[in-house]
Amino acid sequence: MRNIKTLEYGFSNKEFEIRIEKAQELLYENKLDALLMTIPANLRYFTGIDTHFWESPTRPWFLVVPLSGDPIAVIPEIGEKLFRKTFVKDIYTWPSPNLKGDDITPLKSILETLPNRFGSIGAELGKEMSIRMPALDFGLLQDNFNFDIVDGAPLIWTLRSIKSFNEIQKIEKVAQIVSEVFEILPTITSANDSERDVSNKVKREILTRGADNVPYLPVVSGLGGVSQIIGNPTNKLISTGDFLFIDTGATFDGYFCDFDRNFIVGTAPDELKRANEILWHATEEGIRNLVPGAKTKDIWKKINKKIEDFGFMIQGDGRYGHGVGLQLTEPPSISSFDNSTIQENMVLTIEPSLEYKPGKLIVHEENIFVSKDGPVLLTKRAPKELPSISLF
Repeated sequence: MRNIKTLEYGFSNKEFEIRIEKAQELLYENKLDALLMTIPANLRYFTGIDTHFWESPTRPWFLVVPLSGDPIAVIPEIGEKLFRKTFVKDIYTWPSPNLKGDDITPLKSILETLPNRFGSIGAELGKEMSIRMPALDFGLLQDNFNFDIVDGAPLIWTLRSIKSFNEIQKIEKVAQIVSEVFEILPTITSANDSERDVSNKVKREILTRGADNVPYLPVVSGLGGVSQIIGNPTNKLISTGDFLFIDTGATFDGYFCDFDRNFIVGTAPDELKRANEILWHATEEGIRNLVPGAKTKDIWKKINKKIEDFGFMIQGDGRYGHGVGLQLTEPPSISSFDNSTIQENMVLTIEPSLEYKPGKLIVHEENIFVSKDGPVLLTKRAPKELPSISLF
């Protein structure tokens, strides 16, 4: 890959045009007249639009990809100048919010001008998608409408799950930044640091090294282990004997990395050392099998078998990894219930977990790019032995 240290922001108009062309090919194959999208990740994928204004839920934003022709943005007036900076030229606006409270008529009017060949429009109705508009508005859109609105999520994920070279580079860049911070964490953690202090130090280091944001950063500690891995950091002090778990979803130019690291403050008990080693080998097994043509369900089984070979019986059907990109987690799932086929240029996590004693969890996670020749690690591999932190 090229030098990710000097990686630029954004994509060429040509890359967005290719995405639209591929979407339109899939629309024809799936007998859909258009694709309607509302969530920030999808608008960003197809147009490059980027704004923190998404944090305001007051105004809905719509993007329509018709069966043929240019994409159409139907957006509130406040967003017009920003949208004009994208390659999208067909932009319709309306004053929103407005006194009548009607944010759906402008969209409906545009959709009803589209040629009706198949009678259906795909929308974000399915797996790991959502409609970013009030449910009442979605109902009004369908009322006396000359199209059926059906699930377009499979089409969207078909496109987004296969990354371009530039997308992969952005994920690699932020994964390398976070890897470097995890490597120095034992040297920046001090006596009297709380979970929140550690979180703030990690966040500052990640941002200083060139990441844009750190939306996800659980920091969890506990004597000899932890019982959960998704909680926000607290004022609990980090103490000798604590197991410290940190998971990080940081971004560069909108693209996430998602991986964790585990630490012990002082010396780890033997049972924790053993659990850490087992998961390291299980992660290796998952990475090794992340090749084009493999089935996600089969990878899950092989990770399970590796854990069971060490004498642990797995309980339940939790997943051992997932896609990653413009969202922290994306399809497919490395799980017993997902039979997706791994394809070249996917970026996924391998994330096995283990309850090594009642109420005590450990998780390993790495980010991997699937090349035509096999798996390529985007993170710096976690050490085989649990890293130790000394507070003195």
